Parts: sequence; structure tokens; C-alpha cells
Amino acid sequence: MEGATTQEEQDLYDQSFIDVPAILDKHKAAADVCQAALTKAIALCVADADISTICGTVDTFIEEELLKVFSNKKSKKLERGIAFPTCLSVNEMCGHYSPCADESTKLATEDLVKIEFGAHIDGYTANIAHTVIIGGKANGKKAAVTLAAYDAFQAATRSIRSGSLNHDVTANIAKVCTEYGVEPLQGVLSHKVKKHLMDGNEVIINKETPEQRVDDWEFAPGDVFGLDVYVSSGDGMGREADVRCTVYKREMDMQYSLKSKSARAFFSEVNKKYPTLPFSIRGFEDLTGAKVGIKECMNHELIMGYPCLTEKPGEVVA
Repeated sequence: MEGATTQEEQDLYDQSFIDVPAILDKHKAAADVCQAALTKAIALCVADADISTICGTVDTFIEEELLKVFSNKKSKKLERGIAFPTCLSVNEMCGHYSPCADESTKLATEDLVKIEFGAHIDGYTANIAHTVIIGGKANGKKAAVTLAAYDAFQAATRSIRSGSLNHDVTANIAKVCTEYGVEPLQGVLSHKVKKHLMDGNEVIINKETPEQRVDDWEFAPGDVFGLDVYVSSGDGMGREADVRCTVYKREMDMQYSLKSKSARAFFSEVNKKYPTLPFSIRGFEDLTGAKVGIKECMNHELIMGYPCLTEKPGEVVA
């Protein structure tokens, strides 16, 4: 009986919106919330604005807006929330910068800012990413990477169709970047997504190198992807930045009995609020306890981090 239940659960997670049209409705509703949140985030990105404050404001907006969709009696109990915490990564910072209030920085005129976050309804996610220039004027490297990222994303989107290969998407990203004289960022993967799963095994690689390659496979009807396109004015190699990692995700396959009280309290909150999808410790009420607890969780591989990566100083990423 136990085996039958497991198979039943697996069949549920393997369903696509072709099997169950309501799945697409949930993806689209989450995407509509993200689009509204992006408009708010762009409006908040002004000179002297505090990055941590913006991130928290946008996260709160997403959570409030999600309560307004699928609000009939039957759907009201659907799980919903943040699928990826709001991050604002500036200039050479590649991504995942979602600082705690005590370690935050402020935006400045002409900063190139990458906005990223996500929402989910019933585990079906929508993620969004956008690049803005504070003050609205871009030239030189900043203009080149911003335009290249946009055009590469359009080319990649047109490449994703039934029967095409993931390699075709990577090749078209490379072609656009060559035209602009910039580099696709290495190490970036776009994953096939399913219910409560943002990092499926079938992936598109942003840039292929002799050291970093992925298997070829064909797109099929019903596939849903989180498409990440990153473009750099430098050599396209991200390096871990000297800033605190605040974005994490629960490692579902790992179990361990934590020893410290703070670690157990932190991990209990993670399991309750963020059992499957990424989160930021920025939003924890007991931030000190979270900072202490995360260390023990990481030591025993219960949690994986999304470290902040950076290009060389003076370069920019979009």
C-alpha cells in the first residue's frame, strides 16, 4: 500500500498542464502576481533607496497579492507564497544579493540593477527577472549587456519549441552575445520545473565550454522552464563575492538530528514555511538565531546556499 501511495504521488508530480489544464492556470496566476510585483520593484529602485528594504517590501507585496487569486472557497486553502526571494544585484554582482538590514547597501544613480524573484501557487512557480539602470540612462558596457540580455532572451524564447534541442537555445544566446561583443555568463542553468521543483534534471546551459557541458534532449509539449539568461561585459566567469549568503533551499533528501536549540528552531521554521522552495534569512524575525542555525544546517547538508557571485570590478552583468 505504501508503494502505491508513493507511485500515486510521483504520478501527480509528473503531470503537465496538458494532462491537467488547471496547472497552467496556477503558473499564469503566479506570473501575473510577479508582473505586478516587478512594476512595484522598478518604481522602488531609485537613487539612495535601501536594497534590503526594497527586497522586503516586494516580498510582502507578493504574499499579499497571492491571497487575492484562487480565492474561492474551494481554492482558498491552496499553498502559495514566495518561490524565490527578492534579490537586487548591482553592477558586477551577478545575482542572489538579498541582504539583511544590518548589512544592506543603497542604490546609486547609474547603477545597473538586476531584479529577480518568484511566486508559486500550489507549488507551481513563476519567476521573473529584469534589469534597470538607476536614472534611466545607459551607455557603453551597461547599454551593451542590457540590450544583449534582452535580445538573447527573445532569441532563446523563440528557440524553445517542441522537437528543438536545448543546445539550440544555448547556441542562439551565444550568437546574440557575439553581435554585441559581450559574453554569456558561465555556470548558469535554466531548469525544467514541476510542482515544488525549480531545479529539474533537464537543463539549458547559458554558455557551453569544454569544462561545462550538458546532455542534449528535445523539448516536448507540456514542458515548463524557468529561463535564465545572464550576459557579462567581462570574461563571463562568476566568482564568489565577499558578502554574506542569505538565500538558501532545503535539501529534501538529507536528514540529521540537530544539536543546538537555535539550529533546531531555525530548521523547524524552514520546514514549516519553506519546505521545498528557496528563501532568504533576511525575512526571519529571529535573525541572530537564523544566522547561527544556518551554520549547523549547512555543516550537515540540510540546507544548500545560493552564494552571491560577481564579475571582476569594473565589469557589469545583466
